[in-house]
Amino acid sequence: MELLAPGHLLIILLIVVILFGGKKIPELMRGMGEGVRNFREGMQGNPQQNPPQNPPQQQQQPPQQPPPPTAQH
Repeated sequence: MELLAPGHLLIILLIVVILFGGKKIPELMRGMGEGVRNFREGMQGNPQQNPPQNPPQQQQQPPQQPPPPTAQH
């Protein structure tokens, strides 16, 4: 016996269409496909498509000078 028969898949598809609507499904599938593609590229470790990111360099501030001494009377 199969885990999911074709009838079960049709019922699941019908529920998904009811919940998300016909216009939203292509967007969901596109996002899922991009996620899988990014995951595969990350697992392969392709350095040409993913250049290393350099951390932003901190600006060095000049050292602060203490205020000049004031004459006290």
